[in-house]
Amino acid sequence: MTRPAAKGGRASADRLARLLNLVPYLLARPGIEIAEAAGDLGVTERQLREDLELLWVCGLPGYGPGDLIDMAFDGDRVTITYDAGIDRPLRLTPDEALALVVALRMLAETPGVANREAVERALAKIEDAAGDLVTAPVEVRLPADTRRVQELRAAVESGRALRITYYTAARDETTERVVDPLRMLMVGGRAYVEAWCRRAEAVRLFRSDRIDAVTELDEPAVVPPQARPHDLSDGVFRPSPDLPLITLRVGRSERWITEYYPCESVAAGDGDQWLVSLRVTDLAWARRFVLGLGPEVTVVAPVELAEQVRAAAAAALDAYASPVPGPAPAQPAGGPDTAAAPSTDPAMTAGAQ
Repeated sequence: MTRPAAKGGRASADRLARLLNLVPYLLARPGIEIAEAAGDLGVTERQLREDLELLWVCGLPGYGPGDLIDMAFDGDRVTITYDAGIDRPLRLTPDEALALVVALRMLAETPGVANREAVERALAKIEDAAGDLVTAPVEVRLPADTRRVQELRAAVESGRALRITYYTAARDETTERVVDPLRMLMVGGRAYVEAWCRRAEAVRLFRSDRIDAVTELDEPAVVPPQARPHDLSDGVFRPSPDLPLITLRVGRSERWITEYYPCESVAAGDGDQWLVSLRVTDLAWARRFVLGLGPEVTVVAPVELAEQVRAAAAAALDAYASPVPGPAPAQPAGGPDTAAAPSTDPAMTAGAQ
């Protein structure tokens, strides 16, 4: 069987890094037992022996007897006798060190990381070793409400049930729920709590920026055995045939929705117009979605959605058409009787004739 190229390439890169560090490691430990060296390097004895056999044919250009790495074996012990100039461990460049620190800091701040302590320990070691390379302080902030995310992460890690006040955008309503958390995760730059919702009796995803309040309960989180985490490899929203399908006629200025939302079909219409079909969670969300778009969007199907949009738009126009009650006209200082009295100003009298 042929090994996939990606895995083979990764294995080759790992072996190259191991070989570059193997020579200085053996130079610092002449006569070390192969079994002990394999344990230190995290490989099997067989793998280490294969690496040593490869080192026999590595060295300086010319590749003659005096140019290749040489070593001596004494039973199960090995000693480097010629290092071909590879006498120091592989070191990171400043750019490599900075990239590694940024990646580890982002990983440490990402919700859902199973073992943050291990990431932080690795980060501390890298920062200590790369102190001279990374001279400027590095701070990584994810695009989320950091305070809320930290509060939720601590609550999830406590292993207790949570009472949350949550805004559901699809139904435009706020509800209070008791949930049993499974994990925190980051999808599309947003933090989510995945939990068993006792109200829905199913696993639900709750966006952190839509959780208005969270209270940690005294009872432990109890996740039913039938609860299964969502497959989020393709994103949070997973269109399915059982969801409503809507079709819109969109103009050039509204074509962006085809890149922002998963569409089932996009076809050319009359002129610059496109016919766009997509699945939605429910028609109430679709109504608000269409009303928020510009005038170049028309609902083609279903008829029920077109009627809802028409009714909502008409109600909004009626609300603007109704006169707004204002304050009563100001009365003259002398009161209403003064206002009714005839003017004695000659100019005003002449003008009235």
